[in-house]
Formats: sequence, structure tokens, C-alpha cells
Amino acid sequence: MTTPAIPLHDLHPAPDDFLGEVLAGLQAQPKTLPCKYFYDARGSEIFDRICELEEYYPTRTEVGILERYGDEIADRLGADCALIEFGSGSSLKTRLLLLALERPAAYLPIDISRDHLMSAAEHIAKRFPGLVVRPICADFAGTLSLPELPDTVRSKVVFFPGSTIGNFAPEPRLALLRRIAAVCAPKGGSLLIGIDLQKDVATLERAYNDARGVTRDFNLNLLERIKRELNADIDVSAFEHRALYSAREERIEMHLVSRLAQRIQLADASIDFRAGESVRTECSYKFAIPGFADLAARAGFELESVWSDELDHFAVLLLRTG
Repeated sequence: MTTPAIPLHDLHPAPDDFLGEVLAGLQAQPKTLPCKYFYDARGSEIFDRICELEEYYPTRTEVGILERYGDEIADRLGADCALIEFGSGSSLKTRLLLLALERPAAYLPIDISRDHLMSAAEHIAKRFPGLVVRPICADFAGTLSLPELPDTVRSKVVFFPGSTIGNFAPEPRLALLRRIAAVCAPKGGSLLIGIDLQKDVATLERAYNDARGVTRDFNLNLLERIKRELNADIDVSAFEHRALYSAREERIEMHLVSRLAQRIQLADASIDFRAGESVRTECSYKFAIPGFADLAARAGFELESVWSDELDHFAVLLLRTG
């Protein structure tokens, strides 16, 4: 049987936003690039490979939590919910949750990579016939609107796995949590969120510096995308991947480091790099549960339940709005 075409709610940023944000980041001091632009089709595919690496514990640990506690989580969420996933990616974890939920009424994946988003949405629609699937192509950190939900929806559940919340600095993180609370309005709702917990530095740094160099390829692909889509004059081979843990900031930082003094050309701008100068491409904050609960409370959430693995490497939290 042919799966009906899935309507796309398209809020994708205009190309000018990509250029403007890249220019602003490269002309700043220190230089930065927005990590949301990692996820073109190739970047999303590479990230899926990262999630399968031995060194990269977050994905398999979170999957293990969902497998072990899925029925308990589903019981807390209740029947007939609309599952709204921020940064849906391949929707692997979503399948586990949808299997556990009682009569899920709708699934709304939100992702910035349109092709990857539609592929994942089609797989979910085939796996769960009868489920209303409404993909939303958007930057969930920006302006967001939802398509109309089915009348059968009794509650909204925002699903935000993968500790993607850790890519946001403290103030933007609070702003994002407040936007999520607004998505749950007007009747209130739930946030089921995965957070990477603080742990020994060796485990953290190994997760972002895998032996096969997949994370390196993921990082460098951002430059490849800028070169391809923005017609930038960049020698990608003149940069190398580096990831280090900052104890002061409680975060992993990923950088692209210039191997030599060089100049790149982007639009009408010339951007100089010193040898050894880096552009920071991602921060991944690590959390303690009490501190995260306090932050969520400032956004209008109350911590209800916590599920973790045996090593306390990762946790899935259920928070409620009023």
C-alpha cells in the first residue's frame, strides 16, 4: 500500500540567514560558527554514524534508558498525546517512545535539514500507519509555529532527546526552555528531555575525538557546506578538528583550527586566520540534575521524574508545565 504524501510545514530559514550568520561568526572575536548548520543532508548522515561509535556513549545510553523505562515513561505521559520532537534527526529514539505510548494521536518532528526530516517522517508514517505525521522544517531556536493538531489530541509532549539542549549557552538555554513552555500552552503539557551528565574528562573527550575520525569529518563538513552553498573560497584541508573539555564552563568545545596563516573569501568579505587560530563550532554543556531542574523551573517547568543509566552518564527528565 502506498503511503500518502506527508504535508510539510516549512519554516526553513532563507539562504541569506545562513550567509549572514556565518559572516557574523567569522568576523567576531573569537571566531564562531552556528552549530545548527552542521545538519545538511551529509552532516545529518555523518551524525547518525557518530551515534553508532563505541566512544560516543550518549546515544546508546539514552536508547538504553528508553528501552528499559519506556513503559513507565509512557504511563506518565498518558494516552492520545501529540509528540512534538525538537531536532528529530533520524527519529530512532522516537520509534521506541511511539511503540510504548498508548494511542499516540500525532507526531510533529522539527528539524532544520529538510531532506533528512522528510525521510525520517516517511519512515515513521510507514512504521505507524494511522498516526498523523506533520513534519516541520524549522530552526527550533527561532520563531516556531505548529500546524493544526487533530481533535483527538488530549495533551502535548515535547520530546527533546540527545542532550541537544547542551548546545545552548545558559541564557539562550533558558530562552529555549521558555519557548518550549509556550509550545505547551495554553493547557499545559510535558517536556521529556535528555541531558548529558557531568563525568570524568577522559570519557567526555574520547566521545568527541573518536579513533575513526567520524567526528572530525562531521566538523569539517561544516566548512564543506559553506564552500559549496555560499561559494566561499576555503581550503578545507588547511583546518583540523579539535575537541576539549573546559572545566570552568562545564562543556566540551569543538573547534576547527587553522593549520597555517591564511585568508578565506566569503561574499565580499576577506577573513584572515593566524596559524593555530580556531573557530569554535559547537559547545556541549554537561549537567547536574539539580542545577538543570532549577533552570527549568525559571522557564515554568516542574521536575516530575528522572530516569538514568547505571553509571549516571545520562538522564531522561520529565518536566511539566502548569
